[in-house]
Amino acid sequence: MERKREEEAIVLEYLQNGYPFDKRPSHMKTPIAQALGTANFSLLELVPRKEVALRMLERVYVGDDKRDKIHHVAGKVGYRKLTETAKSELKHVVKDVVLDQEERFVNFFNKAQPLNLRVHSLEMLPGVGKKHMREIIDARDDADFKNFEDIRTRVKSVGDPVDKLVSRIVSEIEGHEKLNLFVR
Repeated sequence: MERKREEEAIVLEYLQNGYPFDKRPSHMKTPIAQALGTANFSLLELVPRKEVALRMLERVYVGDDKRDKIHHVAGKVGYRKLTETAKSELKHVVKDVVLDQEERFVNFFNKAQPLNLRVHSLEMLPGVGKKHMREIIDARDDADFKNFEDIRTRVKSVGDPVDKLVSRIVSEIEGHEKLNLFVR
């Protein structure tokens, strides 16, 4: 899949007074937002512009052009540094991104290739083994999948492709996977 720089992020948590473990006096702390990039599923730490209050689940522009709400991207943040609120919102936000970018993820099912002689990239999805992988490939050989509903209808035994994608992406974000298919 094509990798590109994050242009948009979704706020998982907004800490108006900065991190609670920051020992500096409150007048020196800066507001921080923990967000998820929509292109590469990067966990980002954002510093909003002065006088801007962000809302949870708000989409913000983080690209190279002029940003209206974000002063700068402080950097990437590891999953372990996320607040509990951000962790609890992560799965829901990933699902929203997958549904918003349906064409991109259906394209994964249509174009997925073997990783090596023994393992196919479709087998990296939770609950998809050799049998289900073969069913998906046979169905896509007949005709490319058009959307998630088409996958559900034509390959009934696989279950919900959205849930499988979300589980895999969240697992990659959490750092449980040796090979990342979606997270950069």
